[in-house]
Amino acid sequence: MSVSLESAAGDLPALARAIKTWGRALGFQQVGITTLTVDADADRLEEWLAAGCHGDMGYMARNVALRRHPERLVPGSRRAVCVRMDYRPPAEYPDHILNRPDLGYVARYALGRDYHKVLRKRLEQLAQRIAEAAAPHGYRVFTDSAPVLEKALARQAGLGWIGKHTNLLDRQAGSWFFLGEILTDLPLPVDQPVQSHCGSCQACIDVCPTGAILGPYRLDARRCISYLTIEHHGSIPEPLRPLMGNRIYGCDDCQLVCPWNRYASLTAEADFAPRHALDAPRLLDLFAWDEPTFDARLAGSPIRRIGYVRWLRNLAVALGNAPSDPAITAALAARLEHPSELVREHVRWALGRQRTGGS
Repeated sequence: MSVSLESAAGDLPALARAIKTWGRALGFQQVGITTLTVDADADRLEEWLAAGCHGDMGYMARNVALRRHPERLVPGSRRAVCVRMDYRPPAEYPDHILNRPDLGYVARYALGRDYHKVLRKRLEQLAQRIAEAAAPHGYRVFTDSAPVLEKALARQAGLGWIGKHTNLLDRQAGSWFFLGEILTDLPLPVDQPVQSHCGSCQACIDVCPTGAILGPYRLDARRCISYLTIEHHGSIPEPLRPLMGNRIYGCDDCQLVCPWNRYASLTAEADFAPRHALDAPRLLDLFAWDEPTFDARLAGSPIRRIGYVRWLRNLAVALGNAPSDPAITAALAARLEHPSELVREHVRWALGRQRTGGS
């Protein structure tokens, strides 16, 4: 099939259908197409930023105009081809980990290979396939790598609705999936959004360990465990540390409790399978890693991006939340002279918790 930009408009629906077929063949569970108008979502973003809910994620406050006008990222672009790739891994059951304070909980999306690399490669292949069929087209692929309101675009493309926890939800896949986009200058026919199906449920709001979900569709990142363990570079506020439990990289609580996630299928992508037993790791084993071990074990993992110092910071908090144990006390004491004051400060806090039984 070959469709040029100058071809009759009647060929474009066929091209759109073909794009969805090619996308599924490349491992995307869903593909949708939308225009680039996101003004209402950009308004909500600016209100969120004005309230300071982004914390020290300064990049969220930069390039706000680009988020409102994605067509400026690819001059001449008219559409976004939005994709979904499921990532729920075959891993140790989350509740088992969260109820074992000697183990560390890693967000399910981060157990395997960095999804940015996986999605980007597939998106490039899809864009090239489109170019082969429709002649060269102006495009650019995105995987959470530029100022794009990807959840807004995905919602408009019919990939789901934005839930009260602010994640995208699909009736068949829940929220265990990654998103990616191709901005293109092809004037493809667009898909329609789906209705919200959250109803009166507020399980995600009620379950949040730190109260970060202030109300429906209102998230204060400064209290979110995912933000604190991944995006936040400094000291974790002391009042929030006991609430983090053994969550050492991200948090899935709002997803775990969502009724729609009972329908989510396990991923077929080998790259998203757990590596190095990170689905049920012993905290003391992880805390014993030196920096070369951290770099080697987490090569190709999204976890590696936080760096060794923040890794130790997060682990120290989890160890401080564990029941008193001489082995934990000894491991923490061995880090008291660590070169980083950030590590030393969290180790001192954790030692205090161990010595007083968590009070």
